[in-house]
Amino acid sequence: MNGVTQLHRPRRVAVLSVHTSPLEQPGTGDAGGLNVYVSETTRRLARHGIAVEVFTRATSSDLPPVVELAHGVLVRHVTAGPYEPLERAELPSQLCAFTAGVLRAEARQDPGHYDLVHSHYWLSGQVGWLVRERWGVPLVHTAHTLAKVKNAALADGDAPEPRVRVIGEQQVVDEADRLIANTDVEAAQLTGLYAADPDKVHTIAPGVDLDRFRPADRAADRAALGIPADAVVFAFVGRVQPLKAPDVLLRAAAELLARGDLARDRLVVLVAGGPSGSGLDQPAALQDLAAALGITDVVRFLPPQSGDALARVYRAADVVAVPSHNESFGLVALEAQACGTPVVAAAVGGLPVAVADGRSGLLVDGHATPDWADALTRLATAPRLRAELAAGAVRHARAFSWDRTTDALLAGYAEAGRALRRSLPRVEVAV
Repeated sequence: MNGVTQLHRPRRVAVLSVHTSPLEQPGTGDAGGLNVYVSETTRRLARHGIAVEVFTRATSSDLPPVVELAHGVLVRHVTAGPYEPLERAELPSQLCAFTAGVLRAEARQDPGHYDLVHSHYWLSGQVGWLVRERWGVPLVHTAHTLAKVKNAALADGDAPEPRVRVIGEQQVVDEADRLIANTDVEAAQLTGLYAADPDKVHTIAPGVDLDRFRPADRAADRAALGIPADAVVFAFVGRVQPLKAPDVLLRAAAELLARGDLARDRLVVLVAGGPSGSGLDQPAALQDLAAALGITDVVRFLPPQSGDALARVYRAADVVAVPSHNESFGLVALEAQACGTPVVAAAVGGLPVAVADGRSGLLVDGHATPDWADALTRLATAPRLRAELAAGAVRHARAFSWDRTTDALLAGYAEAGRALRRSLPRVEVAV
């Protein structure tokens, strides 16, 4: 347990995930890597004997107040605003109501019910900051994405993050007892862009479910998806929005076909995901782009996938493309590699950590269509290189696991608790 003793381990943790629930399907709406992170880590915390309660906003009146995600993990649906999904820009107005709901839930319990709060994303951090003060427990915060970083690398058609988020993130950074960064790059962004105390920032890489995402029979997976065994398959998995840049894959596919790098009747481009964020404004934009590029015949759109179906998509591909304009880490890249599929990814954010350039995949500087077409062609037309990278992808992914992530979180929780105790005023007892 990395030196984390039972004495320093919290008994019960309140996890805050205001804008998205771990019960939701990743790949559409606001659900993505954050949902996977919360689901995987809370399950493992419970296996360590820690009771976990996840607070998230209720988006439907049909949702029960409490749902068991796993043994020892409860999801509490907090009424805050209308029973419907809200855009993230609308959610700050509901933070007061959400905070009240969290405080009411705690007030029904005996004093000292929660030992620690772990907030995910800045909206949750705002709530965590307030309940930390009320309960007198440490606040651990994971940002997942940062407004200043996103605004420095906007995709075409994407709106900048609002000033209220920048201010809100700064407040959370200032108040949290521990800040969890996915990579050293993110840690440097917290200290450099937000003046975070370096002693409060801890780098803990996310993990991958190595039992689910593993190599298997690629031919069988292709047959299940109706893909010819000898096809060249490129795949994109994730939310369809400008930030994730699935258009880069489509434009590169059109380019390499126009150049004659691949035979048209052998190419299949899989896009598994649903509209999200600013992509909701034009939900059919990617289909329209495929038509405009003249590649509708080679592109197949799939709904968001989960579990074994998601692993099947990864394994069916020769290459998984992750062309995002920004990623704090890139769980899709890690999951694909664990399945034995090389990744071509943009050299941004945490992707140079998630992908070992030249060993488990290829990194591309920028998003220029010719550069992406070159990288994809290089792997598609070099079976030996692809096989070497596939083997390297599995080795690289094995260095990451959710158990390792959770053990590191427990160590961070213990440090946050000790830091909070040191900050409390000492009380002199008269003799």
